[in-house]
Amino acid sequence: MTTIAVRIGNHLTTRLGARPTRRVVTPEVRRRRRVQLTWALLVLNVMTFFPGAPHVLPIPGSVGKLIAQGALVGALTVVLTVNRPVRVRPSVYVVLLMTLAVEGLLASVRAEFLLGALFRAGRLCGFALVLWLLTPWWTRRDLLLVRTHLLVLWSIVASVVVGLLVAPGLAMTEGRLGGTLWPIPPTQVGHYSAVAIGVTIVLWMSGLLRRGAALTSVLVCVPVLLLTHTRTALIAMVAGVTIAGLSLFTARSRVRKAFAIGLAVFTLGALTLSSVVTTWLARGQDTQELGALTGRKAVWDAILAQPRSTFETLFGFGLSNKSFNGLPIDSNWLGTYYDVGLVGCAITIMLVLFVLTAAWFRPQGPQRALALFLVAYCVVASFTESGLSEASPYLLELTLAASLVYSSAVREGPR
Repeated sequence: MTTIAVRIGNHLTTRLGARPTRRVVTPEVRRRRRVQLTWALLVLNVMTFFPGAPHVLPIPGSVGKLIAQGALVGALTVVLTVNRPVRVRPSVYVVLLMTLAVEGLLASVRAEFLLGALFRAGRLCGFALVLWLLTPWWTRRDLLLVRTHLLVLWSIVASVVVGLLVAPGLAMTEGRLGGTLWPIPPTQVGHYSAVAIGVTIVLWMSGLLRRGAALTSVLVCVPVLLLTHTRTALIAMVAGVTIAGLSLFTARSRVRKAFAIGLAVFTLGALTLSSVVTTWLARGQDTQELGALTGRKAVWDAILAQPRSTFETLFGFGLSNKSFNGLPIDSNWLGTYYDVGLVGCAITIMLVLFVLTAAWFRPQGPQRALALFLVAYCVVASFTESGLSEASPYLLELTLAASLVYSSAVREGPR
């Protein structure tokens, strides 16, 4: 009734030549915006600033790192302003996540590089705390967190496209597309674009996203993904969309039509563009390099051969920057084993299995399909990417999947 009265008043004042009243922003809208800001700041926090990467804007490395790390403090501050008095929802996932954070903190006490390890462990604890404080918004029927995450991903991809238009030489360093407005490695650009494509397709298949918006998203993000030459992101996205689509296959005709069209396109492409696809997948590497997984296998073998005590076997060497002897580990499971040992690996596996099991037994619908896509993507990517045991986009998206399969999701959460 209040909204109708405001509209009638605006109409009458306009007809009489008076200035219409401004639109009133309700408290629930302000709360929703602060929740969205909190999530956006979490994404900014995991967008590590790489000062050595080529970028257009003259941002000093110290300033860029301060912005990225300070975003976590900002997220904690904003979420405390909206979650008053502090309320959290009980969740097995949250308990496991907080256990992983505490275990990482304990393992880092004995780390060789103590200050760096303790900083990363403290960051993981703060990251988990913010995610815990966001649990009251897990049960919203409008999928606020999912839509916010998609909007943030679109913004990141848009910044990459703008950087490509402004400085194509810098953006295509070594023949792979990276971010230049904010230095983003090609692998991360591929990750963001692949997740944006997958979430867009699942939302469209579920009837929750208009065709025009979905088509625009796909037409922009697919070329970005292909220009990054990131094979892991592409394979994980295809696997996730396939699993999510199968969960909706019997419920929606548009899903069946999409699968039929996709199968036809795949068959046609396999017959006519096989050489192009093979060249793209090879990425200029020979058979020996592909067999060694672009140098990853040597690093993995060295990690497994690393001498360690019983404590280090169980709890690891403390949180690192996911590198070994100066080389990236590029494996979630070996990186987790190196940092937090077998105990950390077990907790991470329980995190994934809990979300996957909850999604599997959830009734058919958009929440289940989105959760299955996100979990499948994280599992496939985890073999050559790291992040499920640290503050990263992968942990953020696994938490997003957990929010979609929360047992009390039938109830409307706070606005």
